[in-house]
Amino acid sequence: MPETNPNPPYKRIATEEAWAPAEMLDLYHKEIAEKTVDDPGFHSLWGFFAGSSDIARAHNRRIQDLDDERLRDMDRSGIDIAVLSLTSPGVQLFDPATATSLATRFNDELAEGVARHPDRYVALAAFSPLDPANAAKELERAVKTLDMRGGILNSHTHGTYLDDEKYWEIFEAAEALDVPIYLHPQTPPPKMIEPFLDRALDAAVYGFACETGLHALKLIVSGLFDRFPKLQIVLGHTGEALPFWLSRIDFMHTRISVSNRHPNVKPLKRKASDYLKENFHYTSSGVGWTPPIQFIREVIGPDRMMYAMDYPWQFLPEEIGELETMPIGEAGLKQFFEDNARALFKIA
Repeated sequence: MPETNPNPPYKRIATEEAWAPAEMLDLYHKEIAEKTVDDPGFHSLWGFFAGSSDIARAHNRRIQDLDDERLRDMDRSGIDIAVLSLTSPGVQLFDPATATSLATRFNDELAEGVARHPDRYVALAAFSPLDPANAAKELERAVKTLDMRGGILNSHTHGTYLDDEKYWEIFEAAEALDVPIYLHPQTPPPKMIEPFLDRALDAAVYGFACETGLHALKLIVSGLFDRFPKLQIVLGHTGEALPFWLSRIDFMHTRISVSNRHPNVKPLKRKASDYLKENFHYTSSGVGWTPPIQFIREVIGPDRMMYAMDYPWQFLPEEIGELETMPIGEAGLKQFFEDNARALFKIA
């Protein structure tokens, strides 16, 4: 794999980098032991990472660190700035009241870590989606008081998706604050996950993309972006495959909406693909491979594709060297690694 350029004419900003406080991991371990929440995906994924394997121990050490080890890993990889967010499922595993309380504490703790290294980190705010009024308030507090640059939504919450209008207060707040919501994967909910489990396809290998792509499409079809046309959503993993389906999504959604086939699917003001081009941004998290990145730059637009590593879930220090071989010129690499993230997350 090509070596990373030690002195590029741009900064490298990684935009989907995970963090977990010790308190949350302790709560996860308690849930794994007691199984009080019916979430097979959580127990499948975090049951492994609560274990004693070398992979689990290294992962849990790295994901909690906001100081020496994380910064060393960033330096090894050539990453200058990381956009940090609470790892999935975050506070969304818990009941709304508990989740709201935890979100406030964890946002404060993350902000303290960012303040120790203000030239290396910015952060996104956690919130409890099933408590929309307090979620909107916490997002506003985090942006205005803690200088956070948006929100992290770890997709469904106990099988609930935010295409229901009773949750749209959260999106209204994000649009008013002019900050994006990062729609990050979750393992599929109980009604969806069963066929994935017997071949371990429930997490990053495929389940994440199916579940999060579904959430994104539900938001589009619901009319969310007609209500909030300036709202911006971020999708990782090269868009959870949606950019590769634009033509089919347009054709089939139009056919369903104009035929009155379903009462919850009405015509939109724009083509479905227009929302994916104008209301979404994309990152390369977990996809250190140039063809899909170049495809999104071509089809969606070069101003909407950003770099991310997905640390520490997928820690590959050598991947930047590979991505810097993209034949997009110095200006294109600067746009991909730096400019788009600076603009979206307001990084000075």
